Amino acid sequence: MTTYQAQRRSTDVNPEGPRRPQGKPQAPAADRFRPDIEGLRAVAVLLVVANHAGLGLVHGGYVGVDVFFVISGFLITLHLFRELQQTGRIRFGAFYGRRIVRLLPASTVVVIATVAAAWTWMSPVQAKAVVFDALSAAAYGINVRLAVLGTDYLSAELEPSPLQHFWSLAVEEQFYFIWPLLLLAAASRTASRRRAAIALTGLGVVSFAVCVWQTGHSQPWAYFGIQARAWELAAGALIALAAERLKAVPGAAVATWLGVGAIVASAVMFDETTRFPGMAALLPVGGAVLVIAGGTARPRHGAVAILGTAPMQAIGKLSYSWYLWHWPALMLAPHVAGQELGTWTKAAVAAGSLIPAWLSLRLVENRVRFNPVFKRRPGRGLGLGATLTALTFGAAAIFLGLPNEVKGEGTAQDTAKALSQQPAVSEAQQLADARKKLLELIATSATVTAMPQNLTPPVTAAANDRPEGSKGCLASLDETTIKTALSQQCDRHGDPQGTATMVLFGDSHTEQWFDAFDAVAKKRHWRLVVLTKSGCTPADAYTIKINARRAFTECATWREEAFTKIKELKPALVLLSTRTYTDPPVDKAGAPAGDKAEADDLWSAALIRSAKRIQQLGAKPVIMQDTPDPRGTSVPDCVAAHPAAIQQCALKVTTAIYASRRTANADAAKAAGFPVIDPTTWFCTDTVCPVIVGNALVYRDGSHVTASYVKLLTPLLQAELPK
Repeated sequence: MTTYQAQRRSTDVNPEGPRRPQGKPQAPAADRFRPDIEGLRAVAVLLVVANHAGLGLVHGGYVGVDVFFVISGFLITLHLFRELQQTGRIRFGAFYGRRIVRLLPASTVVVIATVAAAWTWMSPVQAKAVVFDALSAAAYGINVRLAVLGTDYLSAELEPSPLQHFWSLAVEEQFYFIWPLLLLAAASRTASRRRAAIALTGLGVVSFAVCVWQTGHSQPWAYFGIQARAWELAAGALIALAAERLKAVPGAAVATWLGVGAIVASAVMFDETTRFPGMAALLPVGGAVLVIAGGTARPRHGAVAILGTAPMQAIGKLSYSWYLWHWPALMLAPHVAGQELGTWTKAAVAAGSLIPAWLSLRLVENRVRFNPVFKRRPGRGLGLGATLTALTFGAAAIFLGLPNEVKGEGTAQDTAKALSQQPAVSEAQQLADARKKLLELIATSATVTAMPQNLTPPVTAAANDRPEGSKGCLASLDETTIKTALSQQCDRHGDPQGTATMVLFGDSHTEQWFDAFDAVAKKRHWRLVVLTKSGCTPADAYTIKINARRAFTECATWREEAFTKIKELKPALVLLSTRTYTDPPVDKAGAPAGDKAEADDLWSAALIRSAKRIQQLGAKPVIMQDTPDPRGTSVPDCVAAHPAAIQQCALKVTTAIYASRRTANADAAKAAGFPVIDPTTWFCTDTVCPVIVGNALVYRDGSHVTASYVKLLTPLLQAELPK
């Protein structure tokens, strides 16, 4: 599962909006307490929690977030427009003060408690990341942080944060920073529903268009971004503006039942492969609209018959608190237990989080919300907000100031010295000795149980152990041109004045070898050109774009431009490499290009097609097999969590090298007469690939090799590379 898929499971939302208690008949009819909306909150939060717990019946339970957005848009606009009608203005201080009093006390408790728990049970690397998530959540910007991480291939397999469900609060608060100003400007002092509806419709149409477009091009931004979610809140807001007229619309009862059915159907039919939000979001959003709009007429035989029952009302009342607590509980429980949780254990954890949710409601939310200090003067909530935000930032600063080291045991042999301090004999003998010493170190390291004190790089710095020289040479997922890389002088590495040229052509698993190839190019006085793109194979095939569920057309466009550049360069040698664990080829529309059983052959054929194109351009293609792959399990995090039992982090050869595809590539290359470099023995024994060799940490994340280890392999690579 990719990180973004995991992030979709963590989709959560603020399931609470302003609520008017029962027993206030003087309120306008449309603004009285709505048991159907309270029950709708229960439906939404149950879908979300069930989805997070992994209950198979609701793979699309993430649609609960869309329902919550519609509810919130309806309730907030109902209050804002009523105030505008009564006073001709909107008291922004009071509005934001009420929002703060309602939401921030409980969320602050959850954020600080989650950071403390992460610092206690998660690895130091993970715990530090949670602190930064807390800062983003406190600033209502975590949705932007998640969108950036979701579109960064190098971060695409991070474990979901226990605080990432706060993205939905960020979306709501960003919307409510814009909407009151737009409402006031559009409706003016006359409180014109028509002008307000026109402005809201315009906002919604633009947002929906962006949502549909962005879902196909950059799904994380469509999923987490306010620009692609505003239309859902706007849909609820439009119902609020039409509330009085909707009371007389016939068929209200039927509409509410159809709405509930649409929401449940979307939760059952959708899953992680659904292009969401996009057009698909119309089903749950439309369902929520039907329930709320139909319920405005308070039909006798509507869905309130179920939504208004005591259990649904109780769950709806707890929905905000449960939303806050259940996801951190699910994310932290495996770290507390020391193992992955089964489905029923997850369900038990999610259900158990109702206890802190209930305590939070009684001891924090209600005590602050109903405090006379804030009831009489809502604007005072702004001061409370400033205080609570400062408290969160202060707590984060304290945690960041605590020791964040992982202590090792003993001192391991220095791998760099072991490979370089060879007898003063011939270069061939030095190479043989270095190869022999590396194999011995790998075999010995496979039996070591404790992380050494002199680990290089330290696990807390591993994520940044990337090839610095190629900075700017790895095109992003969305780029379609090599021009950015060329502007960063990515065609001027090695010996820029060299008479021969070598090209690195491929994805990030190609770019990770930069330091070794750069050193070889300098020694041979060759010019080195780096043409690499995140997630983009050099093989002549369409694949699925990460986090987009469609054909990676950006890769195909970029690859053709790279071929054009290679033709212009007239290089002597082109090194092609790609991550082995990549989706099999698809057609341009994203449909499978062949039988899954033939995936390896389809893949190797595509790789050889590219090699032949390069050969026809006058260059010598060399195919480099992939490095053993942790397959998404962050090695630094694992080592930090198990410093006295690092064997738990070692990779099994049977799963780390994808033998069938590796064999298909090798056989196809041999048949075509192309040289192949296989680095497997530089990482593994016959059965295991240790993640620490001597004192060298091999991987910087769940996929890529550290630049430090790559540098150690330079002599071995040089010997394998054709001259």
